[in-house]
Amino acid sequence: MEKTQGFDYKTFIEKYGALAILALCMIVLTIISPYFLTALNLKTIAIQTAVIAIIAIGQTFVIITGGIDLSVGANLALSNILTASMMTSGVPLWICLVTALAFSAAFGYVNGLAITKMRVPPFIVTLGTMSIARGITLVITNGTPISRLPEALSWFGRGEIVGLPVPVLIFIVAAIIFNWVLNHTLFGRYTYAVGSNMEATRLSGIDTGRTVRMVYLVSGLLAGLAGIVLMGRLGLAHPTAGADYNMNSVAAAVIGGTSLTGGVGNIFGTMIGALIMGVLDNGFVLLGLSSFYQEIAIGFVVIMAVYLDLLQQTKLRERR
Repeated sequence: MEKTQGFDYKTFIEKYGALAILALCMIVLTIISPYFLTALNLKTIAIQTAVIAIIAIGQTFVIITGGIDLSVGANLALSNILTASMMTSGVPLWICLVTALAFSAAFGYVNGLAITKMRVPPFIVTLGTMSIARGITLVITNGTPISRLPEALSWFGRGEIVGLPVPVLIFIVAAIIFNWVLNHTLFGRYTYAVGSNMEATRLSGIDTGRTVRMVYLVSGLLAGLAGIVLMGRLGLAHPTAGADYNMNSVAAAVIGGTSLTGGVGNIFGTMIGALIMGVLDNGFVLLGLSSFYQEIAIGFVVIMAVYLDLLQQTKLRERR
């Protein structure tokens, strides 16, 4: 006898689980706080989420290949300090911004080179470059922020276009572009292929090393873009900026359904993951709870997301 097709809960959770969690969080906070579902508060959440969302896009590419980039926060900070130093020396703004993006992209590419040429695991490479970049940043500034940046820079962090905040527009455009790259280009297909089975991909004639290097370049580039937005918001470059972004970018990607085992992930899910974290952060503020509790909550959510992903991967292997 044929089974009557009913509602497939497992498929629903796999496809829309993150979106359902976001909706649940918003409903609960709307009930608890009368200030949550207001235009001003929702706008604040979107702006605060923009920086981590941009970085998480690049982290998604990295994790899909089975890697991880723990240096994005330090990359952002060092890029910001070098760029801010140029700005305060009178270098034109557009040259400083291009330099910031180029430096961050090069930083990411160096990570990729070390991983593919030296055969050092991504965790170790990016942990090392994180420490190196953070140390250089502190040496350059002696731990002191660089302020008095050009007023025009604030447009990237506090400006608006047709009533929409520029940071939000930047992360939406970045999400659209890199979603297209991931799903409609050979580079995107190679990214998934490397994460699914690197050796089989290499034997099929694809340059897996080049793909990995380009993936880390993308991660670095987006860290630089996020850094520009952050400098625009703060009006200064801080040597310890981005300290939490390593964990948060991984969390956003994993919560959004990107598998740490590689080969699975999408930009839409990562955006939902970033929004979940933004909503939780905002909820803790509205409820007057310490940010320390937020760290506990994010850590718990990440562990559960990875656990559920591992269960899913185990079931897939058993079916095969």
